[in-house]
Amino acid sequence: MAAAGHHAPIPVLAVFPFVLVLLGIAVLPLVAPAWWESNRNKALFAGSIGVPSAAYLLTLDPSMLLHASEEFVSFIALLGSLYIVSGGIVLRGDLRNTPAANAALLGVGAVLASVVGTTGASMLLIRPLLRANRIRGSVTHLPIFFIFTVSNAGGLLTPLGDPPLFLGFLRGVPFTWTLQLFPMWLVVNGIIIATFYVYDLRVTRQEGVPPSVERAPLSVAGLYNFVFLAGIVASAALLPLGLRELGMATATVGSLVATPRPLRDENGFTYHPIQEVAILFATIFVCMQPALALLNALGPSMGLDSPFQYFWITGLLSSFLDNAPTYVTFFTIAQSLPAEAGTSAIEVLGGPISEALLTAISLGAVFMGANTYIGNGPNFMVKSICDEAGFKTPSFFGYMAWSASILGPIWLLVAIVFL
Repeated sequence: MAAAGHHAPIPVLAVFPFVLVLLGIAVLPLVAPAWWESNRNKALFAGSIGVPSAAYLLTLDPSMLLHASEEFVSFIALLGSLYIVSGGIVLRGDLRNTPAANAALLGVGAVLASVVGTTGASMLLIRPLLRANRIRGSVTHLPIFFIFTVSNAGGLLTPLGDPPLFLGFLRGVPFTWTLQLFPMWLVVNGIIIATFYVYDLRVTRQEGVPPSVERAPLSVAGLYNFVFLAGIVASAALLPLGLRELGMATATVGSLVATPRPLRDENGFTYHPIQEVAILFATIFVCMQPALALLNALGPSMGLDSPFQYFWITGLLSSFLDNAPTYVTFFTIAQSLPAEAGTSAIEVLGGPISEALLTAISLGAVFMGANTYIGNGPNFMVKSICDEAGFKTPSFFGYMAWSASILGPIWLLVAIVFL
């Protein structure tokens, strides 16, 4: 959703709490790692910033706090339900840990992300990837490339793939419109997976670790949870606000009742990752409202008129603001512009929008959600699962170094070739 309307001007200093939250998430794990591991301490940090910020929004414009609350409930309902239900699906047997097998898993995940969403695909596949590579020493790159593809770039092809595209669908973008983004999807995911294969092959050869051999046939336990996953996807796609979250909650309860606890234990399932995401993103959603309101106020005067500009500004802001409201903000701004000569426009709620600008906004929001841990909901959850499983992930800034060096040139290529 777009940021709520407001009656009083938003001072620039109102964005400071959001900056403080980002700095805390980036710095505290480095300077106080033992303290930061506890979700209780994360809650103390988040609450110390989020509660005063919520009180400030009440005095500034209560509708902004209401909007933040509604948005967060929808966000955590989707992530939480997918996390819990997928935690009851166990892939048994011994996956190979070869570069080819790992790359194939990323490819499957990239396809699956557009079917059950980046969150659903991430929760289904991250644990099998970790188990397959548990005997290896150098594994830092595995969750990084997984986030690049399965948690982000793979979700470009349908409105179910990533929250920004779903919000576009709710605003009148045809369900099948995103299928025309297939060339961009193929190029980006192809380059990322090819890069991963070359890097993983080099690491494997340097380590000298023999590949695992399948000693047990692959099988899936808890298959009935796919019915509950389908229920969550259907709720997200077909039900209005309120009923949507109720449908997700019903599917989650059904999974909890139907799935034996030993099956979740076998999957290494705990509530720690989703609790961590809920704690931090509750504060993020509150604190980012002034920033989104400023964007809405200043957007029309920013002089944005080309797909190239919309791609970069939507993408870069999606890296730090949640990519769904960022998408809607620039979607709304783009609607105020006429379609360029020789280009087409599509009718959506609120008036037509240039297809060229919509393409740029969609690519920026989905792809560049991979730039940081907080750009898209599944990113932080994957990081938390990996850390809990003993696969140490890079710091906030360390991850950004990876994304800038690997993804930066790819985004430039996308801008030059497709925009």
